[in-house]
Formats: sequence, structure tokens, C-alpha cells
Amino acid sequence: MKKLSVIGAGNVGASTVQRLAESKFGDIVMLDVVPGLPQGKALDLMQAAPLMGYDVDIKGTNDYADIEGSDIVIITAGIARKPGMTRDDLLNINAKITRDVCGNIRQYAPKSIVLTVTNPLDIITYAAYKYTGFGKKRVFGMSGLLDSARFASFVAKEVGCSVKDVDAMVLGGHGDNMVPLPQYTTVSGIPVSEFLPKETIDRLVTRTIDAGAEIVSLLKEGSAFYAPSAAIVAMVDAIINDSARVIPTSVYLEGEYGFSDVCMGVPAKLGKNGVEKVIEIDLSPEQVAALSISEKAVRSGIEKLDLRVYEKAFVV
Repeated sequence: MKKLSVIGAGNVGASTVQRLAESKFGDIVMLDVVPGLPQGKALDLMQAAPLMGYDVDIKGTNDYADIEGSDIVIITAGIARKPGMTRDDLLNINAKITRDVCGNIRQYAPKSIVLTVTNPLDIITYAAYKYTGFGKKRVFGMSGLLDSARFASFVAKEVGCSVKDVDAMVLGGHGDNMVPLPQYTTVSGIPVSEFLPKETIDRLVTRTIDAGAEIVSLLKEGSAFYAPSAAIVAMVDAIINDSARVIPTSVYLEGEYGFSDVCMGVPAKLGKNGVEKVIEIDLSPEQVAALSISEKAVRSGIEKLDLRVYEKAFVV
């Protein structure tokens, strides 16, 4: 049985723990710095086990020593966006939190695969890659799958078909410069352009880019967590079951798509070792230009990171 650790017991972290438990992947540790918060939520989830039929252990803790031996560590710790706050506004606070988290992962779970969820996602993924020193296969971020799911849900609603029949693809940074790809978005294998006019597709593309902010504006406090936790669990499933699923994932690039030393969402094959392969697909000149704009936005955030304390990070 695998051991999974979720760092952060807020809405995203707790809903992720719930979905992981119901998926029966293995025992789970939920860690948070707030005394009592992870313990209370873990106890609540354990009391649901007889009703939901998951026979796994869920431990709430404030002690990083409890993540020892984890196969996968999921980082959700950090503050959430507030109305009017961009993902870049989060950078300074969440980068410092990530640095502390990664130092503890290095100490207690040095052989784990690390999945980042904290925003600004691509910049934090890069930070985690540097802070852990684990290598590009074992440190990557959840972004493209969530954005693609949002795009797919909008397409299904507009077409009037089952969401099960829609496959969508979104690349780039997880933010205002993401790049939805209509030509790789299909309904039962049929291009979405066969169902919807260009004006409608363009409207859905814009709504996909603004999807996170739309939820923030409606909630007034907090941000999305149901769909993000579902995307996390889908990625964990691909890793644990070594299913080689091709999933849009924020990964460290070394020349793919013409970019290097940056983390950004691209199609990647996920398996038991983490990122098994980055998949390069054909893009239109306009999409190449849009992806370049997205890369520049991510890189500008990366340049603000303070990585000096981890310049000699070891590689496991």
C-alpha cells in the first residue's frame, strides 16, 4: 500500500485527502501548521470511512516527521487568491512557504514524487524543483489538467453532450496567459469546430482563461477546490497505476517547445516514475506566439525567486 502526504489542510488539501481516501490508493497524512486543523479534518474523514467503504488510515498532523516514507507528496500549502488578487500577487508569500515545505520533504521523504498545486503554479513548481533538487521527473505541477477540464466542461455545456465525450487541451502557464487549443479539443474524436462556430469557441476559450477568477469573484472569499482536487487525484492515479496517461502538466523544460530552465504546462506522459516523457505537438504560428508570451510571464516570476539558499541542493 502506498503512502501519500498532503501538505496543507485548507479546502484544496482537505478535499484532495477525501478524494484520495475514496480512491483507496493508500494511507494518507494530512499536514498543516495550524494546530488541530488537520487532526480535526482527518478525524471527520475517518468517521466517514465506514459509510464510504474506504479502509485506509488518515492521519492529521503538524509534525513533518509524519510524512517520512511517503511515495507521493502533494503541496497545497499557501494562501488562496482573494478578489482582485492575481496569481503573481501570491508569489512572495507562497514561495517562502514552499521553501520551508521542500526543506522538510528533502529531510523526511527524499525518495518521493512531488506534485505542486500552490499558486502561482508554474513559478511555485519551478521553486519546488530547485528547493528539493529531486530532478524534473519527480517534481511537477497540476495546472493544465484543471484548465483542460474547465474548457471541456464549457464545451460540453455548449454542445449539449456528455462531458465524458469531450477531450480538451490547454497549454502554457496557469494564469491569464494560458493557451487553450481548440484544434486538439474534440467531442468523441470529432473536432469541436464541427459543432460550434469560431465565435462561440473563442468565447469559451476566454471563459476558460478567466475560469479561476470567475469562481473567486462568485465565492467572495477563497477559490476553487472541487475541480483542482479532482485533477490532483487523476494525476496521482496515473502515477500509482503506472498508466502512462498523457496529461497537460507543468514540468521543467529543457529545450522542449523551444524553452529551457522554466516550468510550464505541456502534455506529458505520467507513470510510476513521475514524468516519463514530454510530448511535443504541432501548434499554429499564433499559438506558438501565445505560448511564448505565457513563457515570458512565468519566467518574469521565476526571476523574482530567491534560490540562493538552495544552490547546493542535493539530488536523490
